[in-house]
Amino acid sequence: MAKRGTTAKSARRRARKAKLGEITGRKKEFTYRGYTLEELQKLSIEELIDLLPARARRSIKRGLLDKHKKFWKKVERGDEVIRTHDRDIIILPNLVGRKIAVHRGNSFEEITIKPEMIGHYLGEFALTRKMAKHTGVGVGATRSSKHLPLK
Repeated sequence: MAKRGTTAKSARRRARKAKLGEITGRKKEFTYRGYTLEELQKLSIEELIDLLPARARRSIKRGLLDKHKKFWKKVERGDEVIRTHDRDIIILPNLVGRKIAVHRGNSFEEITIKPEMIGHYLGEFALTRKMAKHTGVGVGATRSSKHLPLK
């Protein structure tokens, strides 16, 4: 019997893979450019720079700003939740597992850093714009679009 929301074809495919032993239910170990998380955390900053994307690599090579140094001191102290307005901080392996509250314009959004976030900026995970919520048909549109035909 197929699960609700799936097709019979996908159910057969899933059963065939399970029969062959392809579905084991275990998660694949995280790697970043061939390194595991433990290996990344052991690397020096110079070795880590070579693995990062070009923009992050250039930012770190040019030197950290005072506000970034202040942030890293808070990280080293081991504060439980670190609040920051700096959205341009690059996520490095020593941040994985920490909770950081990033300012999004009117409030702070708490983010738990995951290994997949390495090399990205904090601001990418705290969106600053609201999602557009559209209402009924024709609201704010021209007169012709307000007409709803009766079936």
